[in-house]
Amino acid sequence: MKINQKTKKKLIIGIAAALAVIALILAIRGARGFFRGEIDTSAGVEYIKKEEAGDISAIEAKIELLEKQDAGESDDRSVKEKFSGAVVVGDSITQGFLEYDILNASSVAAEIGVHLTQMDGLIGKVKELSPSIIFLALGSNDVIATNGDTEEFTAQYQDLISRLQKEVPDAHIFVNAIFPVQDKAIEKEPGLANIAQYNSALKELCDSKTIGFIDNTEIVSEEYFEQDGVHFKTSFYPIWAERMAEVASL
Repeated sequence: MKINQKTKKKLIIGIAAALAVIALILAIRGARGFFRGEIDTSAGVEYIKKEEAGDISAIEAKIELLEKQDAGESDDRSVKEKFSGAVVVGDSITQGFLEYDILNASSVAAEIGVHLTQMDGLIGKVKELSPSIIFLALGSNDVIATNGDTEEFTAQYQDLISRLQKEVPDAHIFVNAIFPVQDKAIEKEPGLANIAQYNSALKELCDSKTIGFIDNTEIVSEEYFEQDGVHFKTSFYPIWAERMAEVASL
């Protein structure tokens, strides 16, 4: 069936408008990054690029929010509102988002002590929630379990990512770096001294799969740790949540 001139013109205008929207978003994000310093928003830019074929109204909402921020208007949305449609998947550290009432239950899929080879239940929950964005926050338990074998670790992580991509194909995945621990935790469990090495391997995996990697090292300080030197106090969770929201342009 041939497309008449009027319809063809509308299609061309629509495509041009969509491309203009994407260009504007990238320009705004670039300007904000220039003035605000070192935060790596490349993962967020990659997410926005993938949204090019998505709902224009949703993209326009993002533009409106960014314009307000650039005009000096504060983002008055709560952390819970920002994470609507997003899910953080992890272990006992992630569980803190629920224990301290930082995020809604619909934005958290966590299991205490979980390993990368024990993800069936959490994958099922994520599939049920059907988020548009998935933040993975795993690996602390696996650093110990794999005993320095980063190749085995990345193989397990890659399998998890592949399974999530199959079960929730429309979701965009971001991977959090494994959090550092205090010296007293390393004294108790020497294998935790390898966290930096594991994070390097994890970043390489993410780069190879074009998945956003969130390095949280700079937001962690001694004041946020619980007595065990591994888990975090209430005050840390809003900071971590805002970090993820910034990178993913929530």
